[in-house]
Amino acid sequence: MRRILALMLFATLLLSACNGSETLVTESSEKTEASIKIGMSFDSFVIERWQRDRDVFVSTAKELGAQVNVQSANGDVVRQREQIEYFIESGMDVIVIICIDSSSLSEVVSEARKSGIKVIAYDRLLNDSSVDLYISFDNEMVGRMMGEALCGAIDYPGSFVMLGGSPKDNNVSLLEQGFLEVCEENSIDVSGRMHADNWKAEIAAEYVYDHEDIIKSASGIMCGNDTIAGAVIPVLAEMRLAGSMSVVGQDADLEACQRIVEGTQLMTVYKPVEKLAKRAASCAIALAKGERLEAEDVQTINDGTYDVPYIAMEPISVTKDNMNEVIIGSGFHLKEDVYLNVPELMPA
Repeated sequence: MRRILALMLFATLLLSACNGSETLVTESSEKTEASIKIGMSFDSFVIERWQRDRDVFVSTAKELGAQVNVQSANGDVVRQREQIEYFIESGMDVIVIICIDSSSLSEVVSEARKSGIKVIAYDRLLNDSSVDLYISFDNEMVGRMMGEALCGAIDYPGSFVMLGGSPKDNNVSLLEQGFLEVCEENSIDVSGRMHADNWKAEIAAEYVYDHEDIIKSASGIMCGNDTIAGAVIPVLAEMRLAGSMSVVGQDADLEACQRIVEGTQLMTVYKPVEKLAKRAASCAIALAKGERLEAEDVQTINDGTYDVPYIAMEPISVTKDNMNEVIIGSGFHLKEDVYLNVPELMPA
């Protein structure tokens, strides 16, 4: 009998302890890192750098205890919208968007924010969406760096051809604004221009094929990114212009760095994506916890309707002169990989 009473008393105490623990958890309103869920929707992984952004963001968030669900829309706006709707239904705390079309997601972003979900526009601004944060690189500066590199490599007078990225990407207009400002400052004519829908590099290559006269009369070519440059340079080789025609790009893709040391691409713009992805991950967790983003580098940018918080990271212009210092020295690419095709030029 005593044993039965003792067991009953133990069970009562255990139940009380469990109930007390549940009450503490229920009453606590503080969001912990371990309970934070982040949904991340990428445009696609066709562009080399996005894979690095993904890996660094996910590993940083996990180190901080958050869970990340990564989706790729494969360049399909409808699919990206569906992914964001899925994140909303799944009760994500934060949604990070690398958008396909800067003007296509305002309604679904509004749904997310009405549901109490924080939204971060990663690298590409979302127009008319009032996101909680836009974090990217200074894209006008990227364009200026491209223009300055070309201007420094030509004999005056001269003209440039501008092979831009997707017109639906808000960053493209910012980059081109910076590029065209430099052209105007140096009295350089832009004799030809086009845009590669959905960043399809083959469209730029076709333009070069179809406008050989314009290309041959130009002094240099601005490519919207290194992938476009990689599609254009073989066409220039067929025209016997590779190496003599100055070509610039951005993203510091491995193949672009190889082309620079080989002499077929003049420069690229290195964006330290590790810093960007790590900062974005820490900001996502801070927003999920209800913390204000207060730092000297947090400014604002107008998305067409709203002034949204904006963090602009600084890009770096890379040529063969600082390749070893910036790219290899930072560990972004290995020396053996950069000089793979010209080992005789590899520094000791």
